Amino acid sequence: MGRMRIVVKIGSSSLTNEKAQIDDMKFTDHVDAIAQLRKEGHEVIVVSSGAVAAGFAQLGYSSRPITLKGKQAAAAVGQGLLIQAYMKRFLDYQITPAQILLTRSDFSDRLRYKNAYETLMELLERRILPIINENDTVSVEELTFGDNDMLSALVSGLVHADHLIILTDINGIYNANPKVNPRAKKFDYLECITEEILEAAKGSGSKIGTGGMKSKLNAAKTACSLGVPVFIGKEFGKEKLINIIKGKGDGTYIENERLPVINTRRQWIAFHSKVTGKIYIDKGAEEAILLKGKSLLPAGVNEINGDFQKGDVVEVVSAHKVIGKGEVSCSSEELKKCILINDKPYYLSSNEVIHRNKWVRI
Repeated sequence: MGRMRIVVKIGSSSLTNEKAQIDDMKFTDHVDAIAQLRKEGHEVIVVSSGAVAAGFAQLGYSSRPITLKGKQAAAAVGQGLLIQAYMKRFLDYQITPAQILLTRSDFSDRLRYKNAYETLMELLERRILPIINENDTVSVEELTFGDNDMLSALVSGLVHADHLIILTDINGIYNANPKVNPRAKKFDYLECITEEILEAAKGSGSKIGTGGMKSKLNAAKTACSLGVPVFIGKEFGKEKLINIIKGKGDGTYIENERLPVINTRRQWIAFHSKVTGKIYIDKGAEEAILLKGKSLLPAGVNEINGDFQKGDVVEVVSAHKVIGKGEVSCSSEELKKCILINDKPYYLSSNEVIHRNKWVRI
């Protein structure tokens, strides 16, 4: 087993006790396992929940706050407590953690997305342990990831991880809720996350965390679409992460080897970019880009909707169905001239409307 890049997601319920305080035994178990993974030579990125859970008791709340201001205040207190606890424990292993707080806008803005990637690569190269959390202190609803499960999936894709390990309080995925159905069957391996599996995973598993099994399955579905294998399960001991990447974990492995790894540019287009318009194409253009891997040329464009500039992302529509998204090489005004001027040629600044390397199929 060679050197791997591994993203480990630790949920609130895996870090805290019933009183919403950081549980010393749970916390130490995670730290020991991460240190062991690093000792084996692997690169590790941690996506850690627990900031709100660690902070709300300090504010006098009896349970996790439900208001936005309450959550953000708890996060403001808890983020400091959480990273302080990590730094203290990892000091025993001569490991230096780095706190990274992200919001959706860090992914949707291309420059910040690129900077986040470069920062993470620099930290890994310097043997620093990145500990990532959503910046709950300043996030508003439309700028959130929903939960740290999805954040961990997007981070694993961004850094082209070899594994995403989602640690939870249940040992894998079942076809029904094992807490209420003793006949529930556990899946040891899955190639994909189906709608039936998602339907069976309704509900949240903890009053302390925000995500339940369904959020973990949605995250796994996203990570797998980015070419990252996923493990969801429950393990203990300093060897737990080593056992998981060896295929010996008590949980569910999710991987589809037929899905290709998506490069960073295409990930941004597919999952994070803002769509500014639509381009409607003919049947010939659809076959060229879907079946032959060609770029979209001006001749295949029938209609344009929206006002976009060179470098913007648009949806591509064929036969009233969106078939993909891509980064345009020209503005909508330029493209309209190609459609309207039939009696004489109009030359675009680029030969392609969307180059095949800036295209993602949906």
